[in-house]
Amino acid sequence: MDVTFAIKIFSALFAIINPIAGVPIFLSLTAGMAPGEQRRTAILVTITVAIGSVVSALAGTAILEFFGLTVNNFRLAGGLVVLLLALSLLNGEDSPAHAGSAAEQKTYKTASNVAFYPMSIPLLLGPGSIATLVVYAHEGRSTGQEMAFWIGLAAFLVVLAAMMIAAPFIGRVVSPTVMSVTKRLMGMILAAIGVEMMVTSLTALFPGWTH
Repeated sequence: MDVTFAIKIFSALFAIINPIAGVPIFLSLTAGMAPGEQRRTAILVTITVAIGSVVSALAGTAILEFFGLTVNNFRLAGGLVVLLLALSLLNGEDSPAHAGSAAEQKTYKTASNVAFYPMSIPLLLGPGSIATLVVYAHEGRSTGQEMAFWIGLAAFLVVLAAMMIAAPFIGRVVSPTVMSVTKRLMGMILAAIGVEMMVTSLTALFPGWTH
């Protein structure tokens, strides 16, 4: 097993889903809930993200083939989405692709089940994270690193669960300045991931373009 690939998966998911930035949103959506209900919501968020991640990883390639698309086509589009998300984070903004439009955000607190919508989808598991899962799952299968992929994903889900459950504590000790710095740091990492995805796709689609 390639430990480096597992770390790459964990880092990519942590950067694009960014559970640190998700903590204040989770606290806002669950404000007024009893501690026990808040913990149950955090667990449900983790389960929903886990199911969505597994489905994306397992069925993503088959869905693309059904529509006549290749992973390289999707990798290029996904890289562009990730890069645009990264640019938003670097500017200290939230991308509408993950945070939702202004109209959608007005409906968040009135949603019947905030654990599913909007917390899990689209705030945590949005277009960028789904694209990343599909691309890296395919890469893991192609290179014989499926185990490394699943270990990286499982490690991230454990960290996500811990941070969602500990959200009230994290919200008290982590300052807005740390949140802002983290957002920009994640933006830099995502920019590198997005560029890598696009370059890999272009190299596969146009083998001679680097010469």
